[in-house]
This record gives sequence, C-alpha cells and structure tokens, in this order.
Amino acid sequence: MAAPGGTQKRAPLPEARWPSRDEARASRLFSPIHLGPLAVRARTWVPAMVPWRASDGGFVTDAVLDWYGRFADGRPAVLVVEATGIRDVPSGPLLRIGHDRFLPGLAELVRVVRERSEGHTALLIQCIDFLSIRRRPDRQKFLERFLAIGEHHRAALLDLGLGSAADESSVRCALLALDETTLLGVLEPREREDLLFGHRERVTDTHLAHVRELPEVLPGLFADAAERAQRAGFHGVELHYAHAYTMASFLSRTNTRDDGYGATAEGRLRLPLEVFAAVRGRVGAEFCVGARYLGDEVIDGGGRIEDAVVQGLAFARAGMDFLSISKGGKFDDAKQPKVGEAAYPYTGVSGHECMPTVRIEGGPFGRNLPLARAVRGALRDAGLGTPVVGAGGIASFDQAEDALARGDCDLVAAARQSLADPDWWRKVEEGRGAAVRRCVFTNYCEALDQRHLEVTCQLWDRELETPDPGPKPVSMAQDGKRRLVAPPEQPSA
Repeated sequence: MAAPGGTQKRAPLPEARWPSRDEARASRLFSPIHLGPLAVRARTWVPAMVPWRASDGGFVTDAVLDWYGRFADGRPAVLVVEATGIRDVPSGPLLRIGHDRFLPGLAELVRVVRERSEGHTALLIQCIDFLSIRRRPDRQKFLERFLAIGEHHRAALLDLGLGSAADESSVRCALLALDETTLLGVLEPREREDLLFGHRERVTDTHLAHVRELPEVLPGLFADAAERAQRAGFHGVELHYAHAYTMASFLSRTNTRDDGYGATAEGRLRLPLEVFAAVRGRVGAEFCVGARYLGDEVIDGGGRIEDAVVQGLAFARAGMDFLSISKGGKFDDAKQPKVGEAAYPYTGVSGHECMPTVRIEGGPFGRNLPLARAVRGALRDAGLGTPVVGAGGIASFDQAEDALARGDCDLVAAARQSLADPDWWRKVEEGRGAAVRRCVFTNYCEALDQRHLEVTCQLWDRELETPDPGPKPVSMAQDGKRRLVAPPEQPSA
C-alpha cells in the first residue's frame, strides 16, 4: 500500500451509468427491507457523520436541524444521526443524549427530518462513549506539571551520574535539563506517549477506578440513552462499537483486561453483549437496535475479519436488528499531533482505510465491502438473516446495486457521496442520475473534521449566491467563507 498522503496517483472516478426511473424502482437498491421491527422502504443509508454543529453544551442548534434536514430532502431510507455522547459530561460541540434536558432539541430534530423527508426516512441516532484524551503538551509543562515522578526516574538519573535527587522539584529540574533523546530513554512507554502524543485513557487502565468500573456503568448509560431516543421519537439506535472509542476498545484484540472483560474472544465480547442486553431490556423488541463495528482494526495486534465474523455471529444471535461494518480509524497508529492539539484517529494507515481517498493504492471504490460480505456470508451460513450494512467509497447506482447482487451487504451506506449531493438517492430513484454531483473522494471534508471545523464539501461550500433550502439566506460557517449546507437542487430549465 502506498503511504498515506504519498505520491500514489489519483484513482479515476468509475464511470457512472444511471438507471431510468423504472429501472431504479425495480432494483434491489430501492426495494424494501426490515431492520428487525423497523420496515424501511429501500436499501439506501446515510451513515453517521460528525458535522461540528451542536452547541458547546451538546444541544441541537438551528445548524444541526439544517444539516439533517438537508439530508432528509434526499429521502434516504435510513439516516443516522452523528455519534452522540451518552454521558452528562462536557464534550464540546458534539450532540449529547446523557440527560433529559437534551430531549426537546432531539425531538425537534426528529420532527424536522420527518417533515422534510415527507415520512420517507427512518431516523436512527448513534450512541457513543469515549474515554479521556488530552492535547499534546508543551515539554516544559509536561515535566513540571503532568508527569508523576516515581522511583524509576530517580534511579535513571542516578545511572546517568546526575545524583540521587530526593525531592520532586529537583527531579523535575534534572529531567528538564536532559536532551530529548536522553529524556525519552528515561521515561516509561506510556510516559513517552503522554509527552509526544498527549495522555489517552485506555480500557485496560484498570488501576483507574472509573475505567475499572466501566462494565458496571456503561450498560445503564447506554440503556438510558436508548430510552431517551425512543422518547424523542427516533426509529432506533445504532450502538457505536467502532473505531477509536470505548466499546470498540473492549472488542479489540489489544484489550488485555484480566477481569473477565478482555483477554479472550468471549471476554472481549462480554461488555458489548451486556450493553445490548440492557438496551433491549429498556426499549423492548419493537424499537430498532443495531451496531456499527469494525471488520478489521488495521493495527498491529488488532482484530481482523476472523474476529469480526465471530463478533457478528454473537451480535446476531443476541438479537441485534442490523450490523453496520466499518474499518480502522484507531488511535494506535495516529499521526503525532502538534503541541496543543489532540491525536486524531484517522491520520494513520487505519484511518486512511476507514475513509479511503482516490490517492490510496487500489482506489477507495467499494474497498471495504469484502468485510461486510464475509460477515454477511457467515451469518447466512449460520441461518441468521440479520441485515448487514456495507460502506466504503460508494458513489454510483451500479456500485450499490452490484454490492447487493453479489451479497456484499443488504443495505448500502454512502457518507461522502451523500455530503457531496444530499439529493443523490432521490435523483437516482427518480431517473435523474445524470444530475448527481459526484464526490471526488479527496477528503476535504475529513480535513475540516480533523480541525473540529464545521464539515462542508468543496463541491458546494463556496456557492454563496443560492439561498439555503427554504428559501432563506445562506447560513455561513464561523470562518465566514463557507456555506453550511448544500444549495437546493435547481429546477430544470
């Protein structure tokens, strides 16, 4: 594989053949399917994307309503609301569902999507938990304030012939005076990481009480969140078991907890299954509950498709209503952040496999579908009919239809293409595919996400003359240079 960001030539966009209205409506893509108790009218899916439009307190804003309303205009069968925090703790401009005070805004979001899709779109909300991560510290600040001084530091300084300083202040001063190479040799592995990348909690940090107690706490928190989603009017929830976050970390082969919640395949599955059981017990059988999880972690020592198959079988047997398959997106191989910034889990090889661009060797188009196909095949071989959602560089009718025909998946998710043209599903269904604005897969949008800026698309965010859907004046990003939602489709001349 070419190195991320290297000199690999851009893969050309596949030629697109667009179906007539009759062909589209007779296709697998626009045929109905059930997600457990939830009947959806087609196999079209807009997966969760974090747009950085919530308030700093985690509330729904007008910009959030505009973002999801714009996707609803395109009438996807399923629209998944961004990763939404289940704890009642500050987390910046990310949606939250950890307290009843968030319910009015979430209920309004449900109303807007229902109205703008004219009832054609099922709305799910993705529920997430994440552990603490800090920004990369300044060297001096780290050594003076953050580093916990231990006997190993004193012993190392003694070995270096720098005396046996007893008091903590003298040890810190001596460490500050070391050159970078010597200092890194003195620090333990996690201390080096804290200095070079910023401190990040892991599910294996069982010396920390709040991490040790996660199995006792998380089932209730997820169940509370799912109940709030049900009360707000959502059609279901997607449990976020993917990428760099808490539940994915429990599923990971890197989870070595020795308390029954790690170390073995059964141990790693235990908490995810307990969370699902708590959620199902709270919301009942008539509310859709599924999960997004990894078909491949793409990190050293991480899980591969064989692990994902085992996990998928366990989830389906437990009664999940759908499984959405993703890939990579881990902190483990993330690029070193600048001082003052936090590590971003989509900057290493695993991140580039999660959101592959036209510069990745082999191209991004349908790249991750084999993972969904392997999980789905194992389910069907076991007599399980749980629907599987496939994703990864899908941006044309034939790509989607062929994936369904091959048995890669049962529903087709397209994030970046839906951002490029929120109306694209509707255009294809109505036989107007030639009017689709096609994603070019350069990850302009992902670069904005990395900087925690409002996510937009380079194909439309400088089109400032056309009013927003409504019509109303153009809503602008905080930088004053970009529109926040795609302009409405213009009527044919």
